[in-house]
Amino acid sequence: MPRPTALALLAFSAAALLAAPQAGAQAAYPSKPITLIVGYPPGGSTDLTGRTLGEALSRQLGVPVVIDNVGGAGGAIGAQKAVNAAPDGYTLFVGANNEVAIARLINKSVKYNLQDFTPIGLVATQPMVLVASTSSGVKNIDQFIAKVKAAPGKYSYGSSGVGTALHLSGETIKERAGLFMTHIPYRGVAPLTTDLIGGNLDYGVFVLSSGLPHIRAGKVVALGTTEARRSPITPDIPALAEDPRLKGMDIGSWFALLGPAKLPEPVVARLKTALGEALKSPEFRKKMEESGSVVAPASGGVDLGKFMQAEAAKYQKIVQFAKIEQ
Repeated sequence: MPRPTALALLAFSAAALLAAPQAGAQAAYPSKPITLIVGYPPGGSTDLTGRTLGEALSRQLGVPVVIDNVGGAGGAIGAQKAVNAAPDGYTLFVGANNEVAIARLINKSVKYNLQDFTPIGLVATQPMVLVASTSSGVKNIDQFIAKVKAAPGKYSYGSSGVGTALHLSGETIKERAGLFMTHIPYRGVAPLTTDLIGGNLDYGVFVLSSGLPHIRAGKVVALGTTEARRSPITPDIPALAEDPRLKGMDIGSWFALLGPAKLPEPVVARLKTALGEALKSPEFRKKMEESGSVVAPASGGVDLGKFMQAEAAKYQKIVQFAKIEQ
């Protein structure tokens, strides 16, 4: 009959054997393909960011990163799917401010909040841009404010939908400059672009990546970008905040890598390292900058959790001013 010490050794060995596969599995993350959810159909700025990031992460992590386009409700359906996923690191989410920080403020059917995500890192930012149709005769922000103020209620501006960052940018311009103009929500960028180029709409707000090709082609006139400083991608387009009447204007579109809440810390650490390397990749940076985005610092200098909380607080004030609710 084994002595007590021998029994203890046998028990310890058995426990170690059982624990070894678990430790090995965690250390081996990732060991299978990762799904990266994008809350929009293919073709938009978030989809472009997700696909470019997916390629870069795949190179860093050594496994395929598969894009899952889950469109609907302004990105909220995709966000909810990500929130509901198992917190194992194999389902991630490329979130933008629309679905992460704004949707829950305006849509009572959205059940998730910021605490339902694990923040991994900021990917990129880009401003919106206020544009005028060529038929309006307006060439700069001075002319825009003067013309709209002279005829309250006569003019309209369009965005890609109610409650989007584009809509909130337009409402912020109205509030700061004391303008009275009507918001026209479109079902996406394509019909908005058609009406602006055709002269059926006076003004519009684009994400820079969507508006840039039409600005460069001379089909619409850029009046100013919406972040506090000029975008390094378009240094020739003034920031709206340069005008004293729009001082403090600072709204941008941003993209972040997120996971469901309670991701294990070793998985988060691995993903942060991979994201940092991806952000330094010349190939990734080139693709993002060509689309109008400024890549986030690879050092991870932005505390994403605090950043998202500050953004939500900012949008809350705009939503209250514009009385937006769906």
